Order: sequence, then structure tokens, then C-alpha cells
Amino acid sequence: MADKSFFIDTTKCTACRGCQIACKQWNKNPGTKTYQKGNHQNPVDLSAATFKLVRFNEIEVPGGEPKWYFFPDQCRHCMAPPCKEVADGKAKGAILHDEKTGAVIFNPKVKMKPEDFKEIREACPYDIPRISGAGIMAKCTMCFDRIKEGMLPACVKSCPTGAMSFGDRKEILEKANKRLADVKRKYKDAMLANADDVRVIFLLADDPKKYHKFAVADNTIGITRKMALRRLFQPVIDLRHTVG
Repeated sequence: MADKSFFIDTTKCTACRGCQIACKQWNKNPGTKTYQKGNHQNPVDLSAATFKLVRFNEIEVPGGEPKWYFFPDQCRHCMAPPCKEVADGKAKGAILHDEKTGAVIFNPKVKMKPEDFKEIREACPYDIPRISGAGIMAKCTMCFDRIKEGMLPACVKSCPTGAMSFGDRKEILEKANKRLADVKRKYKDAMLANADDVRVIFLLADDPKKYHKFAVADNTIGITRKMALRRLFQPVIDLRHTVG
């Protein structure tokens, strides 16, 4: 299997939530008890039982009419996952990074302490990691069990509008850039969100903040430096603990 990537074209997303349901079904995750919050988003956030969530954001435009922004949120499967950098120093094997596909997988056999999980979640610029009451971390798995059998991820397979694509990274990047060029003819501010750093590439037609607070990583360079410093000083910290 070659290095893989997703391409999610939000200009084609109708927020049908088929991907959200398909993810639940394939992963055998239970339903989430929800409450009416005055908007269409349901449930309100990702959780250890909700790996994929279509986010709804309504913004009033000049003239008083609302405009909807849809964002099918999920783990970005970072090229250099900061969550793993932190987890490696907390519990060996808690987060795995498959070299062939690039999938970042939380190991369900490893329990995580609340204080350690807090650091792992804070390291993620997309606010993705979640944890169950039993201390088991969970998120999107890239449907690793499906793709190793030559199948598409469940969310991609279920999308009726072609908003989601999956395949070899080189081909996905070519498709994403070609589509971006087309979309820019109508939406001059269109962009690919952090395409060089992640394997889940979103095409956004407007300001990322209009879609979701964590649609785009604000400072991936800073995160990378922080992780590098952590690796540099970790042996010293470990030695101090040993000596003490």
C-alpha cells in the first residue's frame, strides 16, 4: 500500500451526514445521546464514539440572509503527528504511525492517564484526540482495516456528491490542486488547508474560521519546533527522574 490521503471538497458537501453515519456503522460505535442546541449540528462534538462529525456554522451575510458552512471534521493523519510525539513519552505504543499508508492509529489496548491525555490533546492543532471513561483514546482510524483489503474508507464510500476522495497521496494532491484552480475562478480566497502537513486535505472556499475554529492549524512550524525541543530535552528529563 502506498502513502494515502483524503481530499474533502467542502464546496460539494451538502451536510447529509452520510459519512458520519457510515463511520459509526463501520466502527460499531454506539449512538450518542444528543440535545437540541438551537442548530443543526448533532452531536455537538467529536467523542470516543464519534470519529467523524459534520460541523454546521451559520453566518449572517449582508442582506440578512444566513449562509451555511459545512465541515466534515475528522483526524487529519498528520505527516509528522505531534500527538504521537507526546504519547511516545507517556506510554509506549499508545499511538502507532503506519509507514506504508500514513495512518495515525490510537492503540485501543493502551490506557492513558487523564493528565497525560490532556497533553496529547493539547499537542494536536486540530483538537481531535478524545478519550473514553475507561481511559482508552479513540479517533478516526483511516479505516485501516478496510483500505488494507483494497476498500475505500467508509465515509468516502458513502458520500453521494463526490465531496470525498481517497487514494495514493500523489494522485490526491494532483486532484486537489486541479480542483482548487477551478474553484478559485469563483471563490478567490479558496485554499487547501495545510496540504503539506496532513493526509486529510480540505478545500475551503472562504475564511477557515467560518467553517470551524480548528479547520486550519494556526502555526504548524511552531508545533514542529516544540516537538523537536521535547525530543531534544527528554533524555535529560528522564535522567533527572532516574537520578532523583
